[in-house]
Amino acid sequence: MDNFQKEIDERANLALSNKFELLLFRLGMAPHADKSELFGINVFKLREIVPMPSITRAAGMKSPLLGVVSIRDQIIPVIDLPAVAGCTPTTGLNLLLVTEYARSTQAFAVEAVDNIVRLNWNQVHPAESAMSTRNITSIACLDDDKQSNELAMVLDVEQILYDIIPSARDVPVKEVKDRTFNIKPGAVAIVAEDSKVARTMLEQGLKSMGIPALMHNTGLEAWDKIKLMAKEAQAEGVPIGDRIAMVLTDLEMPEMDGFTLTRNIKLDEKLKRIPVVIHSSLSGSANEEHVRKVGADAYVAKFEINELSAVIHRVLDDTAV
Repeated sequence: MDNFQKEIDERANLALSNKFELLLFRLGMAPHADKSELFGINVFKLREIVPMPSITRAAGMKSPLLGVVSIRDQIIPVIDLPAVAGCTPTTGLNLLLVTEYARSTQAFAVEAVDNIVRLNWNQVHPAESAMSTRNITSIACLDDDKQSNELAMVLDVEQILYDIIPSARDVPVKEVKDRTFNIKPGAVAIVAEDSKVARTMLEQGLKSMGIPALMHNTGLEAWDKIKLMAKEAQAEGVPIGDRIAMVLTDLEMPEMDGFTLTRNIKLDEKLKRIPVVIHSSLSGSANEEHVRKVGADAYVAKFEINELSAVIHRVLDDTAV
């Protein structure tokens, strides 16, 4: 048990050095491909891997939903991941990846699991600049050789769930419009989020709060923008708070993760008063402890707009005091 806890702590501490672990798995053959492609998912999203159990096919369920399974007395929906990715398994659907995404648990059916690799986030690059696919958020280079063709496609879990499970699309707004947010005229929120669907939901949510936002695909893009705006504010002789009201960041992102982005801000004398809210599907006490270590002002699990609104309202009020 001690070794198991030590392994968890070691894995969690990777986040403080812009590193993470990626579970590699295969879904079968893609159309016009001569080999089975590698896919990946952050180990922190993974609860367990189990051999394919008996699946109960509920009436009215359509592909890529296969049905539901009971695991440890919990009823969990099963998603046919090869069907989502357009692959054909050669040996069948043999394993379930049971994942915890924000406030939900689901199982992804896959053909096979390869291994777990430890990577730096700068080895991961946005998929939008390299390929056009709805369900892939980034491409991971599995070694330090930039010329290597050892690549894995990192799944956009937010997009997959949004497309398949109707409840993932529900973003009820109850109290957002009743709040007034403490933002200086002309100031904006800097947002870093690599998932396309999550970016859209955040943009709509901030708009409903009356908070203007600049959206970025990676932590590195957001950091470059923050440094540029800080330089402009200094040249104009105005406080950075007149330009940047807050930073809202995901944790998992290509090139630079949310922990590193937050730490960069909080270690800079000119920037450290900018409030930072981390908004992530990676929940749990380990991540919340890291949030405190890097100096973030708040942490919110995706995606409940009223909770996010309440946290932003509190953080902006606290900063203004």
